[in-house]
Amino acid sequence: MKRFEGQVMLITGAAQGIGRRLAERAGDEGAALVLVDRAEHVHQVARELGEQGVEVLALNADLETWEGAESAIKSAIERFGRLDVLVNNVGGTIWAKPYTHYSPEQVEAEVRRSLFPTLWCCRAALPHLIDSGGNIVNVSSVATRGVNRVPYASAKGGVNAMTVALAIEMAEHGVRVNATAPGGTEAPPRLTPRNAEPQSEQDKLWYQQLIDQTLASSLMHRYGTLDEQVGPILFLASRDASYITGTVVPVAGGDLG
Repeated sequence: MKRFEGQVMLITGAAQGIGRRLAERAGDEGAALVLVDRAEHVHQVARELGEQGVEVLALNADLETWEGAESAIKSAIERFGRLDVLVNNVGGTIWAKPYTHYSPEQVEAEVRRSLFPTLWCCRAALPHLIDSGGNIVNVSSVATRGVNRVPYASAKGGVNAMTVALAIEMAEHGVRVNATAPGGTEAPPRLTPRNAEPQSEQDKLWYQQLIDQTLASSLMHRYGTLDEQVGPILFLASRDASYITGTVVPVAGGDLG
């Protein structure tokens, strides 16, 4: 299937994990790709896809800032002249511990990482998506009802609220806005750790509580695969979902988040 033939898709957080697998499959389905990440690894992903005949642009940007998001969207338009799909995939838990153990700086860091890239990229991309009749897929999380991640859960709750509110605003312009809410997902080891601090025995215990709760809350009692996460994103981004907007789809083995 070539559901994205002739379309330009911008994927944030594309250097690894869900973002990288999404880029691979969207390229297979005919999309021209703009891959954005802070990590230099995104250029290797682009090279590999380019060798397979995918038209692709890789960019390094700090999407926690307006300037970074604006620059990435501007570069995409300069290269391809249009934007049809924006997938906001940047985010992820940095620390896992009870809320009383977070410092104020850590709380702010979690929110900056998992909310602001989506806010900024949507703001920068919307004028171009209105022009193309394009759509947005945000990647949220079922961790909005998880343990030891209150700041992260708050950020992803913001992504959920933004998805619905923006869908209401954009419906008259023909721009759909949806989100997936992944549960625990099996992925290769991260090339760039979110948290490089040494882990104490207490840190490991708190993280294990997170894993245990994730497995227990899934009706399937397992983690999902990258392809199980990417499939729903591609569906929502495609014309197959042309009558779906303002929806947050849990992709977590029955955990509704």
